[in-house]
Amino acid sequence: MTEPPKGFDRTLLLRDGRRVRVRPLTPQDAPELGEAIRNADPETLRRRFCGSAPRVTPRLLERLTVLDYERRFALVARSLEGAGVAVARYEATGRRMAEVAIAVAPAWRRVGLASALLHMLGLAALERGFERFTAVYSADNRPVAELLDYARGSRVIAEGVAEAEVRLRDHPAAPAVAALEPSFSFFKPSP
Repeated sequence: MTEPPKGFDRTLLLRDGRRVRVRPLTPQDAPELGEAIRNADPETLRRRFCGSAPRVTPRLLERLTVLDYERRFALVARSLEGAGVAVARYEATGRRMAEVAIAVAPAWRRVGLASALLHMLGLAALERGFERFTAVYSADNRPVAELLDYARGSRVIAEGVAEAEVRLRDHPAAPAVAALEPSFSFFKPSP
């Protein structure tokens, strides 16, 4: 296994005043990730997987948590109490293209967390030579559509399934959340 990259551990101050710690996902996160998938609400699973969730097996958890941090990269966000509240990942689908996915616990949505994680993944992907993110999702998934609008993505919808693409160089300025530690200039504090 490749060691997690340095420079991604940070605390974010979200728009509602809560804080989360973000760091690279590791195999130690597998048990909690498995529980999160098993216990997610059916609507979230339907929207994320365009159907039911995959069966949680040791092989699936290994696939999701053993990463090379180049072609397969993931971040986890945790509340200050330690519970996982979001996972964001990309996986290469071509030489310069990667599929992106972000899952945020319901109580942590609409506070800038998904946008911040997308921004962090985009920067990591650019540093590793990627030019585009793609995503496939249920066309009625309004939060994902709004996130893609933020990222200036384009989409095609057919038979209830949306396929989107984001050119990473076109990515907008960082979202309005603050990185508290370490300080990174690409995060702008909320007014």
